[in-house]
Amino acid sequence: MFSKEDLLKLARMEMPFGKYAGRVLIDLPEEYLLWFAKKGFPKGELGRLMQLALEIRINGLEKIITPLKSGV
Repeated sequence: MFSKEDLLKLARMEMPFGKYAGRVLIDLPEEYLLWFAKKGFPKGELGRLMQLALEIRINGLEKIITPLKSGV
């Protein structure tokens, strides 16, 4: 289960490491999220949010996050 705060974090939290460091979590490429799904998501909140981002992307629901992005 997720909360409204999780959706806000997806819209505003940046990936802290790797090839896509600095990119907002919801904007991570689906292929990158799928790679983590195979190899294992990071532990803790980051991994949980990345799993949620993948579910949202797989189901084509990215537009629910767009209004939550800061500066939009």
